Amino acid sequence: MKKINIKEIDTKRIFCTLLPPVMAFTVNCMVYWGAPLFTVGRTAYNLSGNLDDLVPFLPPFIVVYLGCYIFWVINYLLISLREEEIKYRFFTADLDARIICLLFFAFYPTTNVRPELVGNGIFVQGMRFLYQIDTPVNLFPSIHCMASWFCCIGIRRDKKIPVWYKIVSVMIAVLVFVSTLVTKQHVIVDVIGGVVVAELTWFVSCRTNGWKIYRNLVHKAGGENGK
Repeated sequence: MKKINIKEIDTKRIFCTLLPPVMAFTVNCMVYWGAPLFTVGRTAYNLSGNLDDLVPFLPPFIVVYLGCYIFWVINYLLISLREEEIKYRFFTADLDARIICLLFFAFYPTTNVRPELVGNGIFVQGMRFLYQIDTPVNLFPSIHCMASWFCCIGIRRDKKIPVWYKIVSVMIAVLVFVSTLVTKQHVIVDVIGGVVVAELTWFVSCRTNGWKIYRNLVHKAGGENGK
């Protein structure tokens, strides 16, 4: 009888737990930084409307805009610990959502007009840095809003997660929505688009079997046989 190496099993389990969120981050980077390669020299569309003109510019919200990465890491790791089917349905939906974003970014490029930055306060300096490293492209749908809403989708039916944390997650997601608007990184339709894409891909993933392909790929990468 073949001896079972407990350490090997634990290593494989950890690998299969961490690989989906790592893959999500990798695909996100490929989409965000790769899409502009397809839009060089093309016309970008400004989707801002009258309501967007009423949204104030609030530099302190850069703390929320950048701090949400911590929120994403925590919740995506929590979701990667869920039961296998739910976990892989979630990360399949996340992958599909990134592909949809890539298609929009590549074939319907968008942009917006950013405000002039006046002053040298810490938040204004932070905004100045953000504007320098993050050009106004890849706006619709908003990945910031989409990923934040995915953080809520992935845990909302998890009985192991306390209700208070689910409520906090929704509150953080809403704050992220607001931060994308008041930092003038996005417009209202970008926010709506991000939430719709997240809900749509989750709806489809819960009613199809694409998650099994994703699961098998992860298991094979971890040295296991998919079922």
